[in-house]
Amino acid sequence: MVRVVKNIFVCCLMMTFFACNKKPQTVPHYTVSKEFKSDSLTTVNVHINNRMTANQLLLIAGKLKIDSAKIQNLDIHYLLPGNADFSAGDNSYYASVRYVKDNEVKSTDSLKDDNGNVVRLKIFGLSSERVKSLLALQPKEITGKNVLGRFIDDYNHTVIIPFNDPSDKKNELYIIEIDSTAKVVSATVPQKVIEDSAEKWLVTKNGDYITLKNNVLTQYAADGLGVPFNSIKSGI
Repeated sequence: MVRVVKNIFVCCLMMTFFACNKKPQTVPHYTVSKEFKSDSLTTVNVHINNRMTANQLLLIAGKLKIDSAKIQNLDIHYLLPGNADFSAGDNSYYASVRYVKDNEVKSTDSLKDDNGNVVRLKIFGLSSERVKSLLALQPKEITGKNVLGRFIDDYNHTVIIPFNDPSDKKNELYIIEIDSTAKVVSATVPQKVIEDSAEKWLVTKNGDYITLKNNVLTQYAADGLGVPFNSIKSGI
């Protein structure tokens, strides 16, 4: 009996030791770019340097929650390089975390941050592994061409590739979009337009257009009043 009690004591001691010596996880680098407040919700835009796992996103969320302890209803949007704060639409950011009030917790809410707060996490973007695979694709359509970038469309799970053909005397811009099998799902030769000294490319008859600048492809709807619905940095 004494031996059993001794063994239990040793086990408890070891558990306490490991619990006390558990190394805190490093919070990935991030920057807060914008904060929106309403009567019922505070939304924070967070820029991250690369695609992250669910655990990494929750570490950032936990840090933000600690720093904003007085905020009960906190919603966090994670933006990749190239994503802009003024973009419209859910597909303009990589992921989101929403803190759930105690009286709104459901039986399906099993996810918590490091501090035990219940959260709901949605990752809209592709994982690093999926992206690496897409970026490595070499469709025959770009063989011998001057590729201007490779832009991951997280919403459609495709990669957009604009390019020039060195043999084309018109020096037109060509754009293809391929899926995970390197199959071309869309192809266009956009029309170049100069407006207010800015270069943009019409990609649909309706007037939807894109811009290409500093390795960032920005997408606009014709009726979007000049506000992009998505922006993507090449190779991310």
